[in-house]
Amino acid sequence: MDATERKQIIDLIKNEVVPAIGCTEPVAVALAVAKAKETLGSVPESIEVYLSDNVLKNAMGVGIPGTGMIGLPISIALGALVGKSEYGLEVLKDVNADAIANGKRMIDEKRISIKRKTGITEKLYIEAICCAGNDSAKAVIACGHTNFIHISRNDEIIFEKKIDSSECKDSECCHLSMRKVYDFATTAPIDEISFILEAGKMNMSIAEESFNNNFGHTLGKMLHGHQHDALFGNGIFKDIVSYTSAACDARMAGCPSPVMSNSGSGNQGIATTVPVCIYARDTQQPEEKLIRALILSNLTSIYIKQSLGRLSALCGCVVASTGSSCGITYLMGGTYEQICYSVKNMIANITGMICDGAKPSCSLKIATGISSAAFSSMLAMENHCVSCVEGIIDNDVDDCIRNLTLIGTSGMNETDHYVLDIMTSKK
Repeated sequence: MDATERKQIIDLIKNEVVPAIGCTEPVAVALAVAKAKETLGSVPESIEVYLSDNVLKNAMGVGIPGTGMIGLPISIALGALVGKSEYGLEVLKDVNADAIANGKRMIDEKRISIKRKTGITEKLYIEAICCAGNDSAKAVIACGHTNFIHISRNDEIIFEKKIDSSECKDSECCHLSMRKVYDFATTAPIDEISFILEAGKMNMSIAEESFNNNFGHTLGKMLHGHQHDALFGNGIFKDIVSYTSAACDARMAGCPSPVMSNSGSGNQGIATTVPVCIYARDTQQPEEKLIRALILSNLTSIYIKQSLGRLSALCGCVVASTGSSCGITYLMGGTYEQICYSVKNMIANITGMICDGAKPSCSLKIATGISSAAFSSMLAMENHCVSCVEGIIDNDVDDCIRNLTLIGTSGMNETDHYVLDIMTSKK
């Protein structure tokens, strides 16, 4: 692989593995509101937000960092009050007690309106309109959590980028394949890829923070203790599941600490990094092996997401845990063939897990995905692999990945509608 191609892949990873504070969907909504507020030039008197079903689903039940509150209204209010669009997915990092109090007042005064956007095909669509007096400003994000496609003030268009639905699927940059992902991860000069250690450090830090608090369902903290060792054991597997689910507990409950996301999702970032870091730590792997395993895990997830898209009815833990299984298999001394076995074993196991929004119970799904990653790696190292006569598994690993993403996109499209209908019609 030449230097030009390596740089393209490194740029791709750096674009997809970025810090985020809070769940990316409500944070992206806050980002759109912040941009509309900045374009308006003053704190808005009223705010209207129109969202695609997938964004609405992922933003309804998740904690907003530093607020102790759940859901979109406070995220929207804070985006208008203290949000800065230049911060990207860290748009809410300046939140303070006064802003939260003013945000609650804005909500109580019913100055915020949230509606489903109809007549669109984009799964990630956010339209924010801020009004004050006779003036209004609009900002629209689509296809990517920070991808602005429209900014206007009153009748003047300041910025506009036309897109079609095909652009809303992640571009297949670098023409990745599983072979190319593996070759890059295992041969790239170590000084070019050592930046990935920051992802592991950041996501391990929020897991440690979770052990000292009571976030969400406290699944990770409970597993980290010893009261259930008789059932769960006390070893590497326990550490992998407890640390990873603890990080998710904290993030979904609104912990203000940042995480390193992957492909627009903090939970995916957690699940691609923490299990790999724990396995490397507990087996005393050298730093270079950890770096290459983290690159392999993250780049595998990015590769799968290229054809799956940013948001889908398929839970992101399926993708991220598959990446982790590759990283763990590599740390176990696995060959390329065995790493492909781990991918196939993962796809055979948890394909079809639905996404019913971002929320505290995501830590349960993360725990399931990471448990499956460990099983898949163990099977792979024993040269056991689900065969092409079983279910959706094909001989070629890239065809297996395409089968997974086909189910997660076209095959599960109707699932999204049913899920959101159920979520919004509960009594």
